[in-house]
Amino acid sequence: MDAPNITKMSAQVPLKDYDRGRLEFFYETMLKIRKFECSVEENFLAGNIPGFVHLYIGEEAIATGVMANLTDKDYIESTHRGHGHTVAKGADLNRMMAEIYGKKTGCCKGKGGSMHIADFSVGMLGANGVVGGGYNLAAGAALAQKMQKRKDISVVFFGDGASNRGTFHEAANFASVWKLPLLFVCEMNEYASTTPYLTATSVADISRRAYGYDMPALIVDGNDVFSVYEAAGKLVEHIRAGNGPAFLECKTYRVKGHYVGDPEKYRTREEVQKNIEERDPIEAFKKRVLAEKVYTADDLKSMEEKVDGLIAAALKFAKESPEPDASELMTGIYA
Repeated sequence: MDAPNITKMSAQVPLKDYDRGRLEFFYETMLKIRKFECSVEENFLAGNIPGFVHLYIGEEAIATGVMANLTDKDYIESTHRGHGHTVAKGADLNRMMAEIYGKKTGCCKGKGGSMHIADFSVGMLGANGVVGGGYNLAAGAALAQKMQKRKDISVVFFGDGASNRGTFHEAANFASVWKLPLLFVCEMNEYASTTPYLTATSVADISRRAYGYDMPALIVDGNDVFSVYEAAGKLVEHIRAGNGPAFLECKTYRVKGHYVGDPEKYRTREEVQKNIEERDPIEAFKKRVLAEKVYTADDLKSMEEKVDGLIAAALKFAKESPEPDASELMTGIYA
């Protein structure tokens, strides 16, 4: 794959050629993210969760498709909208929910919360409350992997708004010069907080910026898990072969507000509803597998019930877990 090369790519592998376990991973992972986020939204609005939460609803295909190409030894850096990435990377749902509730049993002992959730055991280095804060952390992780002569890679997720931050250009240049094993994944969801992206971004396709750093890039429908999986697979293979960084742009839509409680005065309800009806990644998956008779409605219902049980258990675990003790306030810090 010669750089620079930007191509719009759609799914090419026939459904019959997919391993059944892979298809189950796609559906169950997207369901876990959706149902986890719906539970978080409901309980936040009920006053049970402290702080702020930013939901990944409607973008499930991206985290799922990318992570299906990774192992626990690969690293990811996330954003303030990081629950979906964390779930897809394989973090324990009980400890995730407890963390969002600020409980002692959380994966960061209740100190990270929604925007700083992490699970090193599966290579999830952390969500990041600073917009654009993950690029250079991911570049550093990729540098370590290269110096240790590992075949593992790092992945950094970011939105279209974060691509305007200086840290993106610093990390992209550094990764290209050093040929680091780093995949840049832009979740182009059309809004940077409350700003429509074209009012503050110089290019319609964020991946055009890959040209400046001699990176190959692919553009996909971020709401089609098959397209994301196949495109990410090509780029991951390119990176693991020692060819340096690559860029994946996933066109999607943020169906929820910037944060739970956002009045969303910057867009119409009609626009949001249209995207919900026409671009839902879970419904698109169901439609395809049912049409091609890979699964029956009963098969899908069984997986849904399985995930419902996992989310219910996570919620119970979080609510019943103890609060952190005040004596732990100064532990686990740098200075």
